[in-house]
Amino acid sequence: CLTSLKKPRLFAITSKGHKSVFDCDFKQDDAFLFGSETSGLPANIHAEIAPNHKLRLPMVANNRSLNLANAVSIVIYEAWRQHDFAGS
Repeated sequence: CLTSLKKPRLFAITSKGHKSVFDCDFKQDDAFLFGSETSGLPANIHAEIAPNHKLRLPMVANNRSLNLANAVSIVIYEAWRQHDFAGS
């Protein structure tokens, strides 16, 4: 059950998110959950994630979405950037 996770904070990356990943201050131990490219996250997972922990990647209207590998890369790189590329 996802709600049993206390640490790290869990963020769902979803087109249903209202806040951009670029408007979030990530902590060192945050975790990210991505759905499949074709169907996204299942409804039961969405039900367990607080609305303020559902984040989206900004996209141009009416364009196709990014593939999963690119979306993961963008989010992880942004979180790492916020921590001054620790460990690089």
